[in-house]
Amino acid sequence: MSTSKDKNEQTTENQAPFDPVALAAILAQTAEKLQPMMQEFAQKLDWQAMMQSPQADPMNVRDAYISFFQQLYAEPDRLLEAQMEYANNWMQLWQESTKRFMGEPSAPLFPADGKDKRFKSPKWQENPTFDFIRQSYLLTTQWMMKLTHDTKGLDADTQRKVEFYTKQFADAMSPSNFLLTNPDVLQATLDTKGENLVRGFQNMLEDLERGHGQLKISTTNYDAFKLGENIATAPGQIIYQNDLMQLIQYEPTTETVYKTPVLITPPWINKFYILDLRPDNSLIRWLVDQGHTVFVISWVNPTPELNTKTFDDYMKEGILDALDQIEKATGEDVVNVAGYCIGGTLLATTLAWLSAKGMAHRIESATFLTTLIDFKESGDIRVFIDDAQINMLEQEMEEKGYFEAQNLKETFNLLRSNDLIWTFVVNNYLLGKEPFPFDLLYWNDDSTNMPGAMHSFYLRNMYRDNKLVESGGITIDGVKIDMGKVKTPSYFLSTKDDHIAPWKATYAATQLFKGPVNFTLAGSGHVAGVINSPKANKYSHWTAPKNPTDPEEWFNTATQSEGSWWTHWGKWLAPHSGPKIPARKPGEGKLKPLEPAPGSYVKKKI
Repeated sequence: MSTSKDKNEQTTENQAPFDPVALAAILAQTAEKLQPMMQEFAQKLDWQAMMQSPQADPMNVRDAYISFFQQLYAEPDRLLEAQMEYANNWMQLWQESTKRFMGEPSAPLFPADGKDKRFKSPKWQENPTFDFIRQSYLLTTQWMMKLTHDTKGLDADTQRKVEFYTKQFADAMSPSNFLLTNPDVLQATLDTKGENLVRGFQNMLEDLERGHGQLKISTTNYDAFKLGENIATAPGQIIYQNDLMQLIQYEPTTETVYKTPVLITPPWINKFYILDLRPDNSLIRWLVDQGHTVFVISWVNPTPELNTKTFDDYMKEGILDALDQIEKATGEDVVNVAGYCIGGTLLATTLAWLSAKGMAHRIESATFLTTLIDFKESGDIRVFIDDAQINMLEQEMEEKGYFEAQNLKETFNLLRSNDLIWTFVVNNYLLGKEPFPFDLLYWNDDSTNMPGAMHSFYLRNMYRDNKLVESGGITIDGVKIDMGKVKTPSYFLSTKDDHIAPWKATYAATQLFKGPVNFTLAGSGHVAGVINSPKANKYSHWTAPKNPTDPEEWFNTATQSEGSWWTHWGKWLAPHSGPKIPARKPGEGKLKPLEPAPGSYVKKKI
């Protein structure tokens, strides 16, 4: 027998989620407020420029889906089976949802996943209407993904492209992204009488203006950070610069330092200060505190004048020039070098070049942070790299004089669209909130352009054709590159959830070099897994004494240790760093300071 409390709970659960009359009135009033704002913004836009030379299929998706549907219809029995499975699932969902609408107990077919932030609000489960909306969405999208994954007869790149863009469509159509199907947005609209939508529309207009007519979604409060004041604050000096980079030498914090300096070559896709966001998570400060003399390359943000700079130039004017300048500053002709992401790809190329030139001794040890050298299994980013898309990019680079930073940022955002796109669409435009100040996302948005010649070479020879692993596959500054000639002691750090450089793809490099190789796997992703100070006591890392061919075999034999990989790396690096000597200060050698760190190159925006 039901108690009065049970009846009240059922009544509350089964009633209409929101007053439709009140909601309609609020939406009508909101539309009136938005009209002047829309008209004012429309007058500012250069519609002719926006509509000029539209690209019908910029991601070259059409051919992939044609192949997919051809294979799908070639197996009518399997297609019919999939359709029957979909229909049966819908029938079960209707039955269970009807029970709940009637106040009866029901079993959720698609229970809430605690990791899915889109549906973390209790309203998605508490109210049967929104529970049905959520479950019907998950039913459909999971069926779509299974269908694309199980279709046979497609080559690997086409399969990856179809699965990737199907997921993009599924993510975009999530009910959490729309006003009338998101219970939190509906509640906010009623509570504020539509002011959330007015503020959200204003936020969207500001983002459109910031993107000059293209939507450039704000992911943080950009006014909350200033380079050299509250991020990138490690004390140091610019001791040298050329067309492509400034070289930073950091102030020591110990009375003695290791004799062999450390040079860090970060990616030129983003700026170096990911390694120095805050004092408590700065890899640069941590290295200095361990007694290392630390130098960091700060790459320039290229203008059209630098469009002809090549991958060769990044080696010669980057790592090789830095080695020469470090020798002038310290008297040391041997350096430990660490490369991050594409900076690590450049480091591997440089090691092979030095080996061929008989100068391998100049780099005592090499550290690779989330670095691809073998690009065979480089993950979802391959969906953006085929002949049609590369040709289109090269045409754009020819017109602009460089590869635009925003294009690459949008590509990386698509790899994690729910976290880096749709979360902010809901927060900024539907809820009308300002994005939270977050230094990591400020850095993520502060990306750099790239010279067209360099970027074209990189995409064609490494990502597309994987020539870096071929003996003599590519030629750099007149030298045929052979990774099999590299004998430098190496430390590879990869991260378990990396969506840019998948760890099993980075592991393949352990089979290329002939010298001793230490492979370490850290928890989390491409950035958070690397920038993981021991103070945070977060994530784990895995190590193993041997590097078998199969990465799964490596993982099965690896030992898991709690906390940051930094301390493990520090113990590995110390024996390669020589004896202790009195600490060096920037400017004491033959190179005099030009300006304080972080320097002017890192502050340059195009």
